[in-house]
Amino acid sequence: MTNDTLATEIVRPGDEGYELLSRTFSKEGAPARVVRPRDAAAVAEAVGHAVRDGLVLSVRSGGHSVPGYGTNDGGAVIDLARLNGVEVLDDDLVRIGAGARWGEVSRVLAPHGLVISSGDTDSVGVGGLMVGGGIGWLVRKYGLALDHLVEAEVVTAAGEVLRAAADENADLFWAVRGGGGEFGVITSFLVRARRETTVTFARVGYPAADAAAVLKAWRDVVREAGEELTSSAHLYPAFGEEAPPSILILAAYAGDDPAVIEPLTRLGEPTFQEISAIPYAEVLESAELPPGWRPMVRNRFAPVLTDELIDAWVSADIPMMFREIRAIGGAMGRGDDTAFAHRDSEAMLLGVLLGTPADHPARLPAYDALWETMEPHVSGAYANFFSDPRPTDVAAVYPPATRARLAAIKQAYDPARVFSQNLARF
Repeated sequence: MTNDTLATEIVRPGDEGYELLSRTFSKEGAPARVVRPRDAAAVAEAVGHAVRDGLVLSVRSGGHSVPGYGTNDGGAVIDLARLNGVEVLDDDLVRIGAGARWGEVSRVLAPHGLVISSGDTDSVGVGGLMVGGGIGWLVRKYGLALDHLVEAEVVTAAGEVLRAAADENADLFWAVRGGGGEFGVITSFLVRARRETTVTFARVGYPAADAAAVLKAWRDVVREAGEELTSSAHLYPAFGEEAPPSILILAAYAGDDPAVIEPLTRLGEPTFQEISAIPYAEVLESAELPPGWRPMVRNRFAPVLTDELIDAWVSADIPMMFREIRAIGGAMGRGDDTAFAHRDSEAMLLGVLLGTPADHPARLPAYDALWETMEPHVSGAYANFFSDPRPTDVAAVYPPATRARLAAIKQAYDPARVFSQNLARF
């Protein structure tokens, strides 16, 4: 139904569309209402109504929060899907609504010869990815998605609509670049895009039996390559007898030059290879989960991708576990001072237990043991890749000095902790 006071759509249990709007990508919810505002003023009213009604408040941009922060039981959800405009301005600036999806953004920018290094999935919302970091296919050349941010429009817990930028509310601007959604509802971003049109994208397969040797050779190739090359190495488990374990090397080079990618086809004996020059928008993939699946996701940054780390990473034998190493560094290491605290890493490790919640308990001891084995080799973590974050995970994302600064900003802008459905909860 529509409430003219809020100038927005409100969906309650029993209304058409509620079942879809009550859930996120990987979690079911049962909120008392889902509010879909059309502008910042309507967002401010929605926040005020939730506070006056004493409701837990979740904010959702795209719904890909793996822990399910974009929904709740019995509270209010502000769904930003209506704030999805993408407007190309002068000087390669782009104004993007927080509810836009990165696939939409890339398609709008393509005719202008512009890109924003975002993530790797087209359906992910701009808001959630931006405030957590944004490790995309051009991260080594252009840095994190949040490094493109020039200013943000933020609705505070008090209902104010503020501009956060280097020259206005600078503390808030620092915090929303890596500190998550703890400080208000970001309704739009002003972002500086980059001039790129084509990327050379590669998919190269290798046998899982050669994992350690392939990953070490892959690391060496990426180290020697220029920052125009971003790459990741995926270790897939077996999916039945007809799909044995495998290695998949993915790579994106900013430009049209297959020769740069070619060394990645000589890491061992490849099982297949695909190399093509494509528009950046076509690099972003779709993401869907099989019915009932709720993966367990955990990650850590590695300052140095050593032989010992690679050996430990490939040694685990855990059924239905997907492992990934993302090569980072480059421009990401030269970003501005932001609440994203881990810029000096060579790689990010991502471990995912696939399957349903019922599948996980039997594998958890081995999964936990793997991460304990990795502890001597890692430092820090990425906010956007957790399903069931523990206090140690949150501490890895926000080291003490960063956390203390964020807590002070939280106290200044949201002392009542209205925005509490986030990773950190300062």
